[in-house]
Amino acid sequence: MGKRQWPLAKAIIGGMLLFGALPPALYFGWGQVHAAASGSTALRSVDEMTTKLTSAMANRRETITFSYQGKTSKLKPLVQKAIDQAMGSDPYLYYIVDSYAFSYRGSSGYANVTVSVVYRESLEQTAYVNAQVKAALAKIVTPQMTSHQKVKVIHDWVVQRLRYDNSYTRYTAYAALKGGSAVCQGYSLLTYKLLQGSGIPVRIVEGTAKQEGGVRQSHAWNLVQLDGKWYHLDTTWDDPVGGGAQISTAYYLRTDAQMRKDHSWTKSYPSAATPYADTLAALVAKGGPNTAIYKTLQQELDYDLYEEAQVITNSDALKTLAKQALASGEDSLLFRYRGTAAELKQDLLKLYDLGLEDLSYSSSAFENTGDLRVYVEWEL
Repeated sequence: MGKRQWPLAKAIIGGMLLFGALPPALYFGWGQVHAAASGSTALRSVDEMTTKLTSAMANRRETITFSYQGKTSKLKPLVQKAIDQAMGSDPYLYYIVDSYAFSYRGSSGYANVTVSVVYRESLEQTAYVNAQVKAALAKIVTPQMTSHQKVKVIHDWVVQRLRYDNSYTRYTAYAALKGGSAVCQGYSLLTYKLLQGSGIPVRIVEGTAKQEGGVRQSHAWNLVQLDGKWYHLDTTWDDPVGGGAQISTAYYLRTDAQMRKDHSWTKSYPSAATPYADTLAALVAKGGPNTAIYKTLQQELDYDLYEEAQVITNSDALKTLAKQALASGEDSLLFRYRGTAAELKQDLLKLYDLGLEDLSYSSSAFENTGDLRVYVEWEL
């Protein structure tokens, strides 16, 4: 149940997630009216343009043309709004559009519009993603599972399967599945597809995350809804550093307050206010046929750390805990410690009295309690 040091130093995508670097839309001066394509019908509203664009983008059309009939003096913001709505209709599509530009030419009451789109993932590649997601879900998700179990197995599957792309060139779920690596955008897109495919409400969040040294970089992760409540889920930052076998749950189903420790966002997203530890505790207290399932999740997520009786305050209590781990053949220990960092180090040194060798440890703040979350390893 011990976890390795959390991947707070993991590199994340910088500058390529958002559309801020898109080439500017091109606008030509009014000229001769170009006749509409044979048999086509001129569009007259933002909604009609949105419908046209949504269908074309869903089919990965790179050049989309249509005619517009109406006052063209304000056509520029109307076309932009239609593009925004078309991309916003599908979060997955939104994040695989690499760039776009549009141009139009016409008169005061009529214009021909051309929208050019560059995609990071082709229609065939998205079809591959859908097929792989369907196959993966058939293996890891069963009809008897609760939504809570589905989220956990999907989180673990993504974290175990992928490694972070330090070349910063693999942005999509296709790249993640085909090559086994991606930046945060690929992680969040694949997680989105898997959760969506299992019937779990999910969104993609864009924002920034704070690296060591306080530097913030662009980042993406997910929001997941369980039983009407939203939680943050960051599979990128739960991925083992160096491709290790252990899975972190430091960013598993977190509240806004918990995430804001090192993540930030400015767009409006559903509020995540309930600690998942409280959710599971309430489900266990409620009882019922799934009680054992929720208790197992509590153990897997190390939620015993939230129990006041489990807090370690001195070397004697720590030795007792280590002896229990040794008796079970374990070579690591995760615990909550109440004391200073200097006191922790002194108490850890006492573990050498038990005959342990090559002790190593990592620690981080445990929520807003003032206590430390400590992970220690040793040689048997």
